[in-house]
Amino acid sequence: MSAPGAVLTRPPVGTAAGDARGGTGHPDPGGPGPGAVLAQIALGLICAGYTTGASLGWGSPRLALFMGDFGLSAAALTAAVSCFLYARAHRGGDRPAWLLFAFSSFMASAGNGVWGWYEVVLRTEVPDSSVADLFFLLFAPPAIVGLLVLAKKPVTRAGWVCLALDAWLIGGSLLTLSWSLALARTARFENEPVAQAALSLAYPLLDIVLVSMVLVLHFRRSQVNRSATNTAIAALALTVLCDALFTSPLLREHYASGQLLDAGWFAGSLLLAYAPWGVRRLPDAATTGRGPLLHSRPVAGSLAALTPYLAAAVCTLGILYNVVEGRSIDRFVVLTGCAVVLALVVRQGIMLLDNIALTHELAQKENHFRSLVQGSSDVIMIAAPTGTLRYVSPAAAGVYGREADELIGTELSSLIHPEDLGAVVHEVRRFLALSPAEEPTTRIECRFSSGRGDWLNVESTVNRHQGGLIFNSRDVTERVRLQAQLQHNAEHDPLTDLPNRALFTRRVRQALGGRRASDQGTAVLFIDLDGFKGVNDRLGHQAGDDLLVQAARRLHESVRSGDTAARLGGDEFAALILGDGGRERAARESQVQEIADRLRLTLSRPYRVDGGTEVRVAASIGVAFAEPGMEAGELLRNADLAMYRAKAAGKDRVELYAPQMQAEVVRRTELAARLRTALHDGEFALLHQPVVDLATGRISAVSAQARWRSAQGILFTPAEFLRVADDGERTAELGRWLLEEAVEQAAERAGIGHRTPVCIRLSARRLLDRSLPLGSVESLLTRHGLPSGSLIVELADSDPRVSLDELEQRLVALRRLGVRISLDGFGSGHMAINALRRLPVDILKLDRGLVEGVVESARLRKITRGVLRIAGELGVQTVAEGVDVPEQVVALRAMGCGHAQGMAFSGPLDEYRLRRALVRDEYPLPGAVPVRAGNRPPFRSNTETPVPPT
Repeated sequence: MSAPGAVLTRPPVGTAAGDARGGTGHPDPGGPGPGAVLAQIALGLICAGYTTGASLGWGSPRLALFMGDFGLSAAALTAAVSCFLYARAHRGGDRPAWLLFAFSSFMASAGNGVWGWYEVVLRTEVPDSSVADLFFLLFAPPAIVGLLVLAKKPVTRAGWVCLALDAWLIGGSLLTLSWSLALARTARFENEPVAQAALSLAYPLLDIVLVSMVLVLHFRRSQVNRSATNTAIAALALTVLCDALFTSPLLREHYASGQLLDAGWFAGSLLLAYAPWGVRRLPDAATTGRGPLLHSRPVAGSLAALTPYLAAAVCTLGILYNVVEGRSIDRFVVLTGCAVVLALVVRQGIMLLDNIALTHELAQKENHFRSLVQGSSDVIMIAAPTGTLRYVSPAAAGVYGREADELIGTELSSLIHPEDLGAVVHEVRRFLALSPAEEPTTRIECRFSSGRGDWLNVESTVNRHQGGLIFNSRDVTERVRLQAQLQHNAEHDPLTDLPNRALFTRRVRQALGGRRASDQGTAVLFIDLDGFKGVNDRLGHQAGDDLLVQAARRLHESVRSGDTAARLGGDEFAALILGDGGRERAARESQVQEIADRLRLTLSRPYRVDGGTEVRVAASIGVAFAEPGMEAGELLRNADLAMYRAKAAGKDRVELYAPQMQAEVVRRTELAARLRTALHDGEFALLHQPVVDLATGRISAVSAQARWRSAQGILFTPAEFLRVADDGERTAELGRWLLEEAVEQAAERAGIGHRTPVCIRLSARRLLDRSLPLGSVESLLTRHGLPSGSLIVELADSDPRVSLDELEQRLVALRRLGVRISLDGFGSGHMAINALRRLPVDILKLDRGLVEGVVESARLRKITRGVLRIAGELGVQTVAEGVDVPEQVVALRAMGCGHAQGMAFSGPLDEYRLRRALVRDEYPLPGAVPVRAGNRPPFRSNTETPVPPT
């Protein structure tokens, strides 16, 4: 037997599995609760006590009369109150029925009360026709209507006709039998008033109608509150039985209140009082036909079908009784029997027509569903309990490439892919272990063998069918392929097709878990392409994309098959190198270092992009190793820090992560956080370094420099705190503070006679980002009364991204305000010559790199001399920065440099020491005699400075 067949032949839920659950001690949800059990016991004890008292005569005739009359009245009144309270508390569809039962019981209570009034209070016999008879006659009609309310209503006109015919069949047959046995003699009493005879017949006739309704509605009762309905029917049936016995002339002649017959009426009333409350309601699942109800329905249906024939049989027995007794056939019996037979014929005719209509409708529906199945694009298969296919729809030829006849008789397991068979069997077993109400269907997706020799992805909706299964299957191969493609796109870079950051992170997480959790040889490499932005800017994004694709291909080919190469975004790549678990830490680090160096060399080889253009980029690589208990995010962060250390250390190199890198990041983060409030807290101070005229030794200008003395007492230079400042609002705010503070202090010094120009260093990008509007500079100079020519802007080496046209316009506008322009760091940047050619420059400031080696290097002396010669020919003054030793002063002066700034003369000074230096106004020049030049200005004014040719 196949695997699915073994599953399908397992015992159904409710046998072995149900027995196993039944032993767990859980209460049956449909059974009565503890309160209901106690109420049933109390009810049984009360009825048993009353029955015992009635059978023993209650000990005295008077007590027997009291219990037989007022006891029955109290029991009926209890039933009336109980049904009324239930109907008042519950607003369901059966509420009118319980109100009618309450009224019917109240009539019985009133009748017994009147009977007791005559017998117990007045101590006289009850008249033949009294008010009690009226109350008793009003008992049956509301009970009959209440039963109709509780019944399951027919939905068609034929159903209503059949209900009436069934009631007449039962009532007519009972009437025929009763008339033959007793009622005929009752109706023929001589010398008896007509009213008394009618009253004598009314009781049994109403009881016959009530019995008829009880029997008919027993097979048509609604599923709602079924237990309460059954209890109410039993209570009324018991009452009708006692009424039938009471109408018997033999029993009625010797009847007296308090006898055993009253126990039946008493029990019927209490049972009706208990019906709406005492029986626990069945849950919804019980009304759906689960469990034992499935087995009781065929029996109930058979009895309902046999009811008309049983009624005809009872009617026939009534006629046969008269024949056997030798009596003449009563006309009433003949008429009633004929009416019963006619009703049976009519009912059978209606049922025949109904069956013909149902057969026709069934045939139409069968043809309709057959057309749907055969015309459906989905394949419908029915598997037997053995796992063999018993039916396959014609759609199999188009979906599976196999004819339906070819698949019939095939085991289902032979068509499912072996790798998917286990999951299919597990899902089928789980599905069959549940009840149909909990999970009517399930869905299975697997690979299915086709007639074309390939495997199709098939999705099937599975339903139960006579112990087997129905599969409604469809081909979802294209959907599965699309999902796989979408999944691939979501996890891979669209340009290089390498895994993206999300997939790379997940693989790192997998490498750090499971059996590799203790492997410290696993490493992550973060790779950044140095110079890639320049390729993008020079050759365009198409060339940049071509370079990235080639770099990704080289990276993918350089790692091992089990490792992962990924693109994280932009020009950043990464590689996951899995450890082998068999090397020592030092040997593993050496191996990974070697892999990283090989990757660096591979990625640094020339690339041919954009139709053959050769470009070069370098690679900065950071390496981090996994540690026990380390998370994926922590390992990736460590590799990222190592990569940025490699870039900061000069690029085109490999750096291993060290714990102090994280400490430095924390320090820089804290420093940046403190820097945000340093300006507002007054922690910044302004220092000035003198610029000395190398011909006279006098101070020709002062260079303003900011210093940050933090709340912890640490003094930071601009190189330290500008490195952690963001390149945005914070740096702009610092630039504005430096400008305002320097102009204010220069104006104060000019007010006491020190009209020395102040130099302020600003970047080209800051001059163009509108953080320094022209109007603000003019208003600042006007507000503080700073003379023209007293402000020098030192322009840092311009950014390649800055437009020289916009920068030229900006500087020309500043010069009109009397601001002089100094080109800072000349000799180091690639834009220096172009800037000197285009921009209106007054002063040329030599880069510190030219000054540091001017004494030792003959080559640097030649370069510096050439730069000074160019400045002289352009009429631009020169300043050497970073002049720290006397030998540099001598060499620069000999080359023709006009001014110098550095520790050879003075370091940065606070305001007090600066004013003392300005009063002295002279620094000794090594190897020269100071020459005083009077009170001439240290720098020529901008009106005397020729504008360089463009």
